[in-house]
Amino acid sequence: MKGLIFSIKRYSIHDGPGIRVTFFLKGCPLGCIWCHNPEGISAFPEKTIRTDRAGGKSFYVEEEVGKYYTVKEIIEILEKDRVFINQSGGGVTFSGGEPMLQPDFLLEALKECRNAGFHTTVDTSGYSSPDNYRAVIPYTDLFLFDLKHLDDNKHIEMTGVSNTTIIENFLLLTKLAGKVMVRIPVIPGMNNHIIDMKMMKDFIDSTNKEKISKINLLPYHKIGSSKYKKFNREWKMEGIDPPSGEEMRLLKDMFSETGIKVKIGG
Repeated sequence: MKGLIFSIKRYSIHDGPGIRVTFFLKGCPLGCIWCHNPEGISAFPEKTIRTDRAGGKSFYVEEEVGKYYTVKEIIEILEKDRVFINQSGGGVTFSGGEPMLQPDFLLEALKECRNAGFHTTVDTSGYSSPDNYRAVIPYTDLFLFDLKHLDDNKHIEMTGVSNTTIIENFLLLTKLAGKVMVRIPVIPGMNNHIIDMKMMKDFIDSTNKEKISKINLLPYHKIGSSKYKKFNREWKMEGIDPPSGEEMRLLKDMFSETGIKVKIGG
């Protein structure tokens, strides 16, 4: 069995505890307006043109984004970094895109990673069949779970999909999973109004907080904007600036009222 991966990040420190290897699986069912990984949206390999510069000249190289890997190849990559992973209390993270869009490959990869002694993390938007989550729960040590908006209409405007399934899966994981880390992107003009954020805080406060290890508040950034032209996609966040440091600190104080550890950034 093979999975389609568009990027592999070694020595990652923001996708779970310790030093990790993060595999970014291609394909995502959401269309978040601010997405900083447009190369992960399509569920198929894509060809793009990369511009290289040397000696004042530009060279154009065609490259394919998305490569198929076997689970055996995943383990071989992890074994190369096992010393660093073990010494730091790290592991492997499957991100995206949306890793749950390739559920059979993800399940097999998680099983083999667990058998090989690696701490396993799944970074998910929550938009998949509850049965897919039930299948991977026994082999996943930590879920990184995105919560973007509790108002369904606004969620549809922001991401193109309803939040009903996402909320149901979040409640499922906070009951059955080992640990869940909540990730909340803070997007100016979309979900950063104090009323919206308080609604989110109150919702988290009402769940099984014993399973929630941390809340990460992720301020919007423009890092991915330059990628959109390469993939013939429209950048819809023109003129939108990241939230201020003061705004992020106020939100951190508010979410800290839940009694859960809160961090600004990944």
